[in-house]
Amino acid sequence: MARLTRPESIALGLALLAAIGVPLALSFGTMSAQRSSGPSDLTTKLSPRAPPEIGALYSRPLFAPARFDNQDETPADAPKLVGIAGRINGDAVALVRGVDGTSRALGPGDSIDGWRLVSLAADSAYFERGREQVRVAVPAPSDDAEADQ
Repeated sequence: MARLTRPESIALGLALLAAIGVPLALSFGTMSAQRSSGPSDLTTKLSPRAPPEIGALYSRPLFAPARFDNQDETPADAPKLVGIAGRINGDAVALVRGVDGTSRALGPGDSIDGWRLVSLAADSAYFERGREQVRVAVPAPSDDAEADQ
């Protein structure tokens, strides 16, 4: 077994002292704070809050809003998403039509018309240009039929 040098043994002793001393100091600090506050303070801290209205529970969103969901409408020069090919968590690419009508396959990080593809989902692609962020959904089959006419 290797022996500790003097600086190593001092550092080990200080670490041991901190490991024992800090929790003890914290527990004594909270106990003295509880003693100094009166019983009325303690009961107000422990009293339950009134439950919220049932309607308020159902009106709030279940999840925090995503950064792409706060847009009103897609900008006119945003890429048009034709489809998504590949595995989403692997080698997926977005088939995108640019403003000039040309189509390209983009992977995350690639750009078209100044828009950079940030990520892909099963039914949409997320693009950003500077501070603008936009979610472009794959068109529904009825949208494709109307576009072909």
